[in-house]
Amino acid sequence: MRFILLLLLTTSCLAQKPMQSRVLDQYLAYLTGDFDNRQQVADEQRNGTQTHPFAQHITRIITNRVKGLPANNRAVYVLEESYYKYPNQDTLVKPYIFRFEETAGGNVRLQSIAIPERIDKKTFRNSNPNWSLLADELKESPSFKPADYKRTERGFYLKAINDLPNTMRFTLEETVGDGFLDVMELLEKEGKRLTPYSTPLLYKRVNK
Repeated sequence: MRFILLLLLTTSCLAQKPMQSRVLDQYLAYLTGDFDNRQQVADEQRNGTQTHPFAQHITRIITNRVKGLPANNRAVYVLEESYYKYPNQDTLVKPYIFRFEETAGGNVRLQSIAIPERIDKKTFRNSNPNWSLLADELKESPSFKPADYKRTERGFYLKAINDLPNTMRFTLEETVGDGFLDVMELLEKEGKRLTPYSTPLLYKRVNK
């Protein structure tokens, strides 16, 4: 009887463990990979007006490159390389570190992490093996407060509003789904839109 009870308890624990990370795992499966909005840009050019930049996201999990994480760490760190290119303009490159963790309520919490000053942003790429990060140097970005992705029929949806200095406001509205990212980054000053487009960037997965 004792053996049976122990077996049942062990089986129950094993069954519950994947459940605890299933939401986060699904989100990361959607998020990571290479994405661009070439179809959106091609459609706009065909209609005579390109409103959105050609944009790319190259996103990878980098938790294994963060040294000194506690043994019970449940968070996942991601490096997102973002590239934006308008015709006749230089490509704008923006790397970001994000920290993700599943909440008790079954959402995925996003936290933006400031890139340490010692890191050269010009070479801070997923493909570059010559960098690592220290857990104690990863601090929350002061300009973006944590926000939660919630599950929807299309995937995971987030809307985060952040008030910035000098009467500026940044709103991130994003849906992350199977093979796509819909991303609207709205920057406003005193209620006036500064972002040169008013509809989301429509990314499609290029590869894993």
